[in-house]
Amino acid sequence: MQTTHPGSSSGPISLSFPRFIPRPKSEYSIWSWIATVDHKRIGTLYAVTSFLWFIVGGIEALLMRVQLSQADSTLIDPELFNQLFTMHGTTMVFLVVMPLSAAFFNWLIPLQIGARDVAFPRLNALSYWIFLFGSLFLNFSWFIGDAPNGGWFGYAPNSHVAFNPTNGMNFWVIGLNILGVASIAAGLNFIVTILNMRAPGMSLTKMPVFTWMTFVTSTAYGSHFYNTAAGGDPVLWQHVFWLFGHPEVYILILPAMGIVSEILPVFSRKPLFGYTFLVFAGVAIGFMGWFVWSHHMFTVGLGPAANSAFAISTMAIAIPTGIKIFNWIATMWGGSIRFSTAMLFAISFIAMFTIGGLSGVMHASVPTDAQQQDTYFVVAHFHYVLFGGAIMAIFGGIYFWWPKATGYMLSEKLGKINFYIMFIGFNLQFAPQHWLGLDGMPRRIFTYAENMGWENTNMIASAGRLPDGVLRPPVHHQRLLQRQETSARRRRPVGWSNS
Repeated sequence: MQTTHPGSSSGPISLSFPRFIPRPKSEYSIWSWIATVDHKRIGTLYAVTSFLWFIVGGIEALLMRVQLSQADSTLIDPELFNQLFTMHGTTMVFLVVMPLSAAFFNWLIPLQIGARDVAFPRLNALSYWIFLFGSLFLNFSWFIGDAPNGGWFGYAPNSHVAFNPTNGMNFWVIGLNILGVASIAAGLNFIVTILNMRAPGMSLTKMPVFTWMTFVTSTAYGSHFYNTAAGGDPVLWQHVFWLFGHPEVYILILPAMGIVSEILPVFSRKPLFGYTFLVFAGVAIGFMGWFVWSHHMFTVGLGPAANSAFAISTMAIAIPTGIKIFNWIATMWGGSIRFSTAMLFAISFIAMFTIGGLSGVMHASVPTDAQQQDTYFVVAHFHYVLFGGAIMAIFGGIYFWWPKATGYMLSEKLGKINFYIMFIGFNLQFAPQHWLGLDGMPRRIFTYAENMGWENTNMIASAGRLPDGVLRPPVHHQRLLQRQETSARRRRPVGWSNS
């Protein structure tokens, strides 16, 4: 390039520029991760932390299944067993499935709606660190020998100090309150992001289904009160807990439904069938989820009027759920299906969630619920919804979006091995528990007599836990095969912009 000095006629001078401008390098120091406010890094932190707790929750489940594999087993004492099932349920719901959904929210929502980041990046980072502190606080109780032992539902009066004088339930209450602060902060952040930071031209009716389900999920967040001597009632705690707890189930499952709605069109090579119906069905599930809580309480004596009302509402919520399943099947119908690892997980979600949903609708019938209440039938139903549903979909999302997140492809061969181990092990573990429940085996018992006839079925269920118990998160199993190209043409086939 030739130029002259201003106000001078001394002739041209030469200025040289580098031929290539070096690309800025990302910083990967520990401090850069601690101080980050980048939504993708925060999503990664959520995912890694959740998988660590997934391993912890799996170990807790494995210990319980080993204890129950034989009659009159003395491997684990009753107190430790109570602590295990309390912490297993709390860990899997609040430290695994919920934050794994938050990981997908962080990674995908800004990119899917065309935003540079979430609305409040610092609040987003703060919500993660509050979550981490709450999870560590909750599990610190193990190290002082005082883990919570009143169940993940904390029913009164079992959790009352008169019957539970240890500090375990104090850790549980304080830990969940800390986690609740993190959830509220994250939920508000994503609501504002989705409503206010969409790219020009992206109306609500054009948003990807996963973003819609995230929005519905985020808007669902939500003394002497239980002391009978002071005029309270322990049943009030059940109302309050299940008024929170049943919408919580939909908080966990709606993002999974959004993930499945993103995967199926790509590997069916067809547009998503009935987008509008899918979205409104998700909104209906989020709304109706607030009116079904008392089907958990049919046996406490609410009366025929209340039982009938909640039986009807429980049956009614199956309608929008059925619409979603119909639309997913219609999306695959007539398509050129490619059975990739992500697609296998998505299809298994439909099958397992349908089984869990059907066994749940059975409990809308008061006489049926009275027979199966607090038996292993309910344990099987709950796990078919949350593990067979939410966890299967989350694993499908990991395989689906891993190339976008990391730039690497995962091994399809190893991925399918991972899927079949999970699928077979899961069904081998929980399908027999339907029969155990129908045969009258109560949940939350640490052992049983040999003459009850439950030993063989429990042995099968425990055998199903073994392959799943040694399973590691897919990021620890997979061999990174090839570096993905950075061009949009190479990124699109993995399903990033399918919506």
